[in-house]
Amino acid sequence: MKKRGKKVLEEERLCCCEYVNRHGDRSHVAACFCDCEDLDDACDRFLKREPQKSESMSQVAEVVTDRLRVPWLWGGARKVDLSIIPPLVLLPVLLRLAALHYLLGMVVMTALPGLVLWYYYFTHRKKGRTLFFLSLALFSLSYMYYLFITEVFPNGDLGLVQLTVVTAGVLLTLVALIHTKRDPGILRPNQEAVHSTVTYYTPLADRDPAVNGGRQEVTMVSNRAGLTEQVGDELKENNKRNWCAVCGVVQPPRAGHCRICGVCVQRLDHHCVWINSCVGQANHRSFLLTLVLFLLTSLYGISLVLQSVCPKQRLFTALLYCPGVYNQYSTALCFTCAWYCSIVTGGLLHLLVVQVINVSYNVTEREARVALRDKTAHSACWGLIVDTGIYSRGFRDNWAEFMTMGENLSPPCPAPTDLV
Repeated sequence: MKKRGKKVLEEERLCCCEYVNRHGDRSHVAACFCDCEDLDDACDRFLKREPQKSESMSQVAEVVTDRLRVPWLWGGARKVDLSIIPPLVLLPVLLRLAALHYLLGMVVMTALPGLVLWYYYFTHRKKGRTLFFLSLALFSLSYMYYLFITEVFPNGDLGLVQLTVVTAGVLLTLVALIHTKRDPGILRPNQEAVHSTVTYYTPLADRDPAVNGGRQEVTMVSNRAGLTEQVGDELKENNKRNWCAVCGVVQPPRAGHCRICGVCVQRLDHHCVWINSCVGQANHRSFLLTLVLFLLTSLYGISLVLQSVCPKQRLFTALLYCPGVYNQYSTALCFTCAWYCSIVTGGLLHLLVVQVINVSYNVTEREARVALRDKTAHSACWGLIVDTGIYSRGFRDNWAEFMTMGENLSPPCPAPTDLV
């Protein structure tokens, strides 16, 4: 306890540029290239044209990720996740490159979704957490809003009302996203229930066990004991079947363990890479609200951009045919961003449609995947509609349950001793 308290005090006294490294020693961000034997060994082998050691390269990667930090006012320098950097660099470069010529635009708009999908399947296969998609989503939203203010609004075709609506949509989307990331409904062990909940039965005070030779009382007690043991065995068997050895909790019905986050979530729907969190009972409604706000803001912004750069074309045909849009670089950049937003909007619209259908049939995405894999559900529209027939109570009741499920969170889980 003394060592732990001393370590906490040292961390509290760190200045904005100091931090505790992976070895538990205090270090400084200015000493990022100091005292690195692994890096020196790798450079020495490279200069001597000797093969690199796999252990040495992994050590270098750990050292780089540990020392890549930014100064922070509270608790010392904070570590920077490398996965947030590629979107900040690649997105502006690729969009501005696509605005140079329509052929480059076709190549970039085809390669960019493919690159994102490839990275998604690469990380999904390893079951690892990454901030790449959250960084891409937040930076795309902020960068599109920046271009809307600096390139579209100064043309004079839009008024303050349109700018206010777009700004309000962006802010509401961010607020809904922050609320979604708070807590998906993580199951935590019940710390208060330490002792086992075993009930002991004793003879009644006003009865004498010796009456009738004790036959009647013994029979009643034995019957009650048998019934209690039977119910207890069923509860124990059910709890053991839903017991999560990783989290140390008993999962209630429809709960699940997320292998990416490493936690159990009540009514787990899926792990969304775009918010870098699970979607469960506590944040499912706010997740749908975030999707709706983003899609409405994106569609409205795309329509305003197309009206500004292609005023002579209809709204539905301007995205496919807009003559003269590449004559000026600013209009070409706005048109390219409109195409990029359309691709992102199409993907999230598909996600919203799937979510609405699942809620209408009272099935989670996790349950739908398991049912399709085990062939225990009725599917239609190429698997878009999945009906397990277990929890569905009709369209109206399903939506009523969905809108109120955040208020009916399950109580704390039983203690591990209850399963013994």
